[in-house]
Amino acid sequence: MITRTVSKNPRTTRGDLVNDLQRAGTKVTKPTISNTLRRQGLKSCSARRVPLLKPVHVQARLKFAREHLDDPDEDWENVIWSDETKIELFGKNSTRRVWRTKNAELHPKNTIPTVKHGGGNIMLWGCFSAKGPGRLIRVKERMNGAMYREILSENLLPSARALKMKRGWVFQHDNDPKHTARATKEWLRKKHFKVLEWPSQSPDLNHIENLWRELKVRVAQRQPQNITALEEICMEEWAKIPATVCENLVKTYRKRLTSVIANKGYITKY
Repeated sequence: MITRTVSKNPRTTRGDLVNDLQRAGTKVTKPTISNTLRRQGLKSCSARRVPLLKPVHVQARLKFAREHLDDPDEDWENVIWSDETKIELFGKNSTRRVWRTKNAELHPKNTIPTVKHGGGNIMLWGCFSAKGPGRLIRVKERMNGAMYREILSENLLPSARALKMKRGWVFQHDNDPKHTARATKEWLRKKHFKVLEWPSQSPDLNHIENLWRELKVRVAQRQPQNITALEEICMEEWAKIPATVCENLVKTYRKRLTSVIANKGYITKY
């Protein structure tokens, strides 16, 4: 009964199970419930936060995965992937472990400086292809459609040239309203840029999420002390990401599509 209940509803608490079993005439303790579930290969974990998927999103993701499952690797190598991300100055990314003696926890070498309200952050736009990282720029104001088009105007084609993209290369961006605005679509059409049709709520299908994670780890290790240093370090570390990392991400794209299909359209690990 314990295993069946938890399988149906993973959010069931041990207290809920104790009460359910008591009503059924069986007295069981919380440690016994934990041990029982552990023997079944189940353990208590924090629920991962993922984008909210409505049925229409699930269907669109499945359609995208099925339609592109048999695309040759060369097609994905000719895509420029893009996105925005926020990087905190003193945030979760700055967590580090230290070796120290007893009572030395407040020695400056053993601490990470923090400030109230997180200490600020910067917003970045970046792109990459299988050949390596493209341009990375800081977005200094609240981004709107006009600013987004300006970013593309100044950075997309130079990135394509630097990455030596083949003729007919394809541009990927998600369905953020700034990206799908009529003026943006018209601008992309006039520039003759091919755009990959994208299913909403699909960060797991965009390789750049892995590069953002790589960048944040690299930046945290260098512990920038102010916003200026944070921006400089972001640019330096982005440029250092090896082309082989980008190439390997793109090579595994078919696996991502297979995972989406196997997961019936729901978010997969990325």
